[in-house]
Amino acid sequence: MKMKRIALTVPSFPKLSETFIVSKFLGLLEHGWDVHVICGESNSEEWRRFPELQSSAEVRRRVHVVWPHRPRWLATLLIPVAFIWTLGRNPWGSWRYLSAGWPRFRWDLMRRFYLDSAVLALKPDIIHMEFGTLAAEDIYLKEMLGCRIIVSFRGYDLNFVGLETPGYYQEVWDQADALHLLGEDLWQRAQDRGCPPEKMHSLIPPAIDVTKFDAGERQSTREVGTIERPLRIASVGRLEWKKGYEYALQAVKLLVDRGISCEYRIIGDGIWLGVISFARYQLGLENVVHFMGALTPQEVKDQLLWADVFLHAAVSEGFCNAVLEAQAMGLPVVCTDADGLGENVVHGETGFVVPRWNPQALAEKLALLTARPDLRRQMGQAGRQRVLTYFQIADQIQAFDHLYKQVLDRID
Repeated sequence: MKMKRIALTVPSFPKLSETFIVSKFLGLLEHGWDVHVICGESNSEEWRRFPELQSSAEVRRRVHVVWPHRPRWLATLLIPVAFIWTLGRNPWGSWRYLSAGWPRFRWDLMRRFYLDSAVLALKPDIIHMEFGTLAAEDIYLKEMLGCRIIVSFRGYDLNFVGLETPGYYQEVWDQADALHLLGEDLWQRAQDRGCPPEKMHSLIPPAIDVTKFDAGERQSTREVGTIERPLRIASVGRLEWKKGYEYALQAVKLLVDRGISCEYRIIGDGIWLGVISFARYQLGLENVVHFMGALTPQEVKDQLLWADVFLHAAVSEGFCNAVLEAQAMGLPVVCTDADGLGENVVHGETGFVVPRWNPQALAEKLALLTARPDLRRQMGQAGRQRVLTYFQIADQIQAFDHLYKQVLDRID
């Protein structure tokens, strides 16, 4: 039987900071689904960082970039072209879209038709909006396309977006066929924001390909924290306020003030680089903290192999794939209790979970791991085993496969 068509919608594809979308896309393809990605933009430089995508013409064919909306004059010229192109690929769906959309959008309908033409031409059976923020804007597609809608909530969308607007996600709760959330913490947050408890949902945590993150027999150096062999600390994540890098820097400063030599490498890029760089300067850590920029998955693995401990000082986090990757590489993790992180790291077993906004607590646990090579090794091994048990990509794909079939079989 021919598999149904799934459209994964994202703002940009591929992105180094969203490798989980790439893994899911490829996993669903291998599982037999007719899966496509629809994105607002696609950067050729990012493609070069994912050879598993770039090497396959079939994969590239399944990634669809929406028609350009800037500059405005170009978009205006392309509207009739997009209309004819879409009408030729899906005449019945186009008529349904226009008929259902006119009462709601009136003269704005043609602009929306232009922006939605990629998904309209694809004729998906399910649209999976990978972020709640997308669904808040585009949930109307359920009625206008007559397809199923699944919405993922990954943290920021529930913890910060639309808080000042009562009922911001009400239409999503009403219209979505099912929700996907990373864990129990986010499901509770969705209910706090008005989602009915009986809403069809699935808790599917992030997952990784453990074959790509394996440190082998990691060697735990007996003595670290000295000038000859500093404690090696790594963080991976976008440079933005919610990652709490200023608290991580303060924790490292406390270590240095205690006479513990360390080197801290921050992997990732983003708009917060200037802020974090200034904080590094203020704390006098220019020779201790190094910004590595955005790296390829293989380069990230090399940095995790270099490190002794993984630090994640986030003030808000849905779950965090980087923490999973660090545990898969046999690293103990020192992190905060930000939102879903408590479901990711087992305190006292695979690492330490401390209160957010607390550099002193972070420094205390880093210092403990500095003095205890046996504890570093023990926690690293436990973290690796936890990832093998609960967070393998094959299990995640199986869970999505089950969710999609449930939604398709459901009778309204």
